[in-house]
Amino acid sequence: MEFTSITYGLLLLSVLGIYWSVQREPLKLLTLLVASLVFYCAMQVENVPKVEGVPRVEYVPILLILLLLMVVVNFRLGLELGENVTTGSHTRDWQLTNEDWQFAQQDWGHRRFKLLWLGIIFNVLLLFSFKYIPFFLETVRAGFHFAAAGQSATWVKANLIAPLGLSFFCFECIAYLVDVYRGAPATPNLLQFATYKLFFAKLVSGPITRYHPFIAQLKSQRGLRADQGIEGLWLIGCGAVKKVLLADRLGIFVDISFNNLQRAGSGDLWLATFAYGLQIYLNFSGYVDIVRGSAMLLGFNLPENFDFPYFSTNIADFWRRWHITLGDWLRNYLYFPLGGSRSGLIRTCVNLMLVMLIAGIWHGAAWGFVVWGGLHGLALVVHRLTESQVSRIDWLKSLWRTPLLLLPSWFLTQAMVFSSWIFFRLPDLKESGWVVQHLWGHGADTQFAQKVYVETLGLEAAQISFLLWLLAALMGLTYLIQRQLKLQLNWPLKLMLVPLCFYASWILAPKGDMPFIYFDF
Repeated sequence: MEFTSITYGLLLLSVLGIYWSVQREPLKLLTLLVASLVFYCAMQVENVPKVEGVPRVEYVPILLILLLLMVVVNFRLGLELGENVTTGSHTRDWQLTNEDWQFAQQDWGHRRFKLLWLGIIFNVLLLFSFKYIPFFLETVRAGFHFAAAGQSATWVKANLIAPLGLSFFCFECIAYLVDVYRGAPATPNLLQFATYKLFFAKLVSGPITRYHPFIAQLKSQRGLRADQGIEGLWLIGCGAVKKVLLADRLGIFVDISFNNLQRAGSGDLWLATFAYGLQIYLNFSGYVDIVRGSAMLLGFNLPENFDFPYFSTNIADFWRRWHITLGDWLRNYLYFPLGGSRSGLIRTCVNLMLVMLIAGIWHGAAWGFVVWGGLHGLALVVHRLTESQVSRIDWLKSLWRTPLLLLPSWFLTQAMVFSSWIFFRLPDLKESGWVVQHLWGHGADTQFAQKVYVETLGLEAAQISFLLWLLAALMGLTYLIQRQLKLQLNWPLKLMLVPLCFYASWILAPKGDMPFIYFDF
């Protein structure tokens, strides 16, 4: 059940009809929960192993039970973490001496700390077991020439199927447990927690959403406002255009180019890399638009995930604009607990590198993702060191803030971002290494241009390059209008354009559905 399919549209319409027709909160929650379970099962069927084209549906109940088990375990851990110190065994604390009370508080604090780590280890181990065991075994085989590890990795790949959305699911659970440990109230309502965790709009690929803001919106709902409904439809329409009309067509060219590496020339590789950078942004931001629009129709405002990241002028700003909810999670639950920037410049640089390496491996079990994370970590370290040195020299600090440096800063930032996408698109280091080695001075196969550009796409390389730059210019114009001039379309115009977006996405869609890229993570 793709988010751009008619089936999803029918599911959403059915949920909307039932959800807004019931008044009691438990019935609303139950509606969302049942719809989420149906949606998840349908999505999981499409992603389980197939025998002669037929999905092995017997995997689906097992994976669903595992997901529900994770919900219950994290719910119970949250209750234990949030247990009030004046209840249970602490009901007689008022009779204790001050010294005894302090000891009791220390014991309680130690217990909560152990429970927090138990919850973190539980979620991380599940994530590791399903996503990283084959990668670990393959690394052991390659590093120690241990053939049995390679055979075990092959068996695990064939028999261990990861539940869809496991990475996002685990990160949200960890965030909830840490928030409760830090003082946020734990929910005593399993239905609320299960609905939050399994909410179909964000279940598979986020955005990563925290529990307490989500439930606060549920409790404050007073019906769907007209402007809210129109904005939700507009977001879904824009997301469909981004994904179906733009990202999918870019994906055709990207796939052909990277599937024929040995025949591509340096210019073709640069063009494919540029196209992939645009594709992954339009693909993922299109998904987020559809998700946020769907949630908005149900009265929820999920967090934004993108803020024109390709117009950031330094790598730190890029990570404040790209995959915003992941960046917030990494800062709040990893970077700050590691010490952040409080322990000196060297420790700050180490923390930045560690965080980005973890961000890289979180995206996938392959060395290419580690390299991608390491490159971004290195870029953040260089940026932090540069800022530290510049801040010590007054004239340089003044020069650093002038518009004169904006263009070269933007160019260097985006050159780093786009070139690092090579390792993201080709996580096998043999393939990505080959691309990097042939980015300069390598001629294409004599038939590459004819087969790839003319026969498959019906365009020449120069025409594709022009279209890519035209698309980038349109993104720049949108950025100028929305962020610099602060202009927005009014709701009547949006309402008129929504049917056009849906119709164009349906009529002009390329043949063959292409998946959302982040469904793999």
